[in-house]
Amino acid sequence: MSYRLRARALGCVVLLVVAGGACGAGEESKGAVADVELSIATFNEFGYEDLLKQYQDTHPHVRITHRKTGKADDHHQTMFTQMASGTGLADVEAVEEGWIAQVMAKSDQFNDLNKIGPSDVTAERWLQWKSDAASNRDGELIGYGTDIGPMAMCYRRDLFEAAGLPSDPEAVGALFGTWESYFATGDRFVANSDKAWFDSASQVFNAMVNQNKVGYYDLDDKLVLESNTAVKADWDQVTAAVENGQSANLVAFSNEWNTAFKNAAFATKTCPSWMLGVIEAQSGPENEDKWAVTAAFPGGAGNWGGSFLTVPKQSRHPKEAAELAAWLTAPEQQIKAFTAKGTFPSQNEALLSPALLNQTNPYFGNAKVGALFAEQANKVPAAQHKGPAAGQIQDKVFGDALQAVEHGTKVESAWKQALAEAEKLAK
Repeated sequence: MSYRLRARALGCVVLLVVAGGACGAGEESKGAVADVELSIATFNEFGYEDLLKQYQDTHPHVRITHRKTGKADDHHQTMFTQMASGTGLADVEAVEEGWIAQVMAKSDQFNDLNKIGPSDVTAERWLQWKSDAASNRDGELIGYGTDIGPMAMCYRRDLFEAAGLPSDPEAVGALFGTWESYFATGDRFVANSDKAWFDSASQVFNAMVNQNKVGYYDLDDKLVLESNTAVKADWDQVTAAVENGQSANLVAFSNEWNTAFKNAAFATKTCPSWMLGVIEAQSGPENEDKWAVTAAFPGGAGNWGGSFLTVPKQSRHPKEAAELAAWLTAPEQQIKAFTAKGTFPSQNEALLSPALLNQTNPYFGNAKVGALFAEQANKVPAAQHKGPAAGQIQDKVFGDALQAVEHGTKVESAWKQALAEAEKLAK
């Protein structure tokens, strides 16, 4: 994600058992020394703090060390370095969707969870497009699906009202039927407000590209940026909106971006399910009820974000690691993680659970977020294929290019530079 924020490391953890990574702070479990010491490496927010404590309480022979990295890019760079060196990987490694293709290209370094995992855990547990993304051509299941990022749109109700726009989620939804109507409404908004329409060009662009049937790569892992007219059309729409003054020109997850939530610097936010927790954390209690969420999303359904739990062959305890990963991704735990941090379940059973569907979010006016995002998740026809450097192209290449446009670089020059940088990464 993704650009997702995931939670701080839990207590009740000790001893860095695998060298080469940063260990989260923790307290030593009381009682007898554990028979099995496991490590799990995640990034940003997964909502696992209480779950890992619960697992240790119910599995007294297991002690867990949680390594948490703030940014997905940093986590994956470390992981690939440790893969190359043959040492340092955690027993359970989280992999975000933007990097899963790189992992699948090296799937011989990971255990087949069909073989070492619990016998009752199969790929059918998840939405098909989720499990397909972590299955290689030999039918090996390399990762258990954690969350997904079904798309909705979040917006500032008070800023809409001040600009003369409707603020009820159903009425607002009518403005977001297409990207054309979304950007046209943005022009109306900035004409009647001193605030920006959206936070960051790259955040909008990423959501648009993820809706396309084909993204940066085709199914043969060939870079198709120059021939994929859909990506260029997305670029043209977003950069036109920037030139019309709709962007707050912020870098996502920067200090300035965080502060902008509190200062109501922009009116709308592309909103995968995990973004709800980010908005609440950054906007603070003083802005409760000022944010709203609508199921309508320009261009229809989309998914942005989501991860997998893998068990590298470096693990000393692969069976126990797979059991932990299976437990963390079971329906009950996925629902608890969603409650904690907004990481939306990818499990079929969880998506039908009343415990999920009845969930509301007080911060967003008691919106029925469980049912809202479950509906959006079921609209996603298939996961877009992510090529080897898709995550880096999304985060760095186009992120940097769009930031340059926001700061005055000519649109065509930035596009040509993005193509050149993407080609370098794809070699």
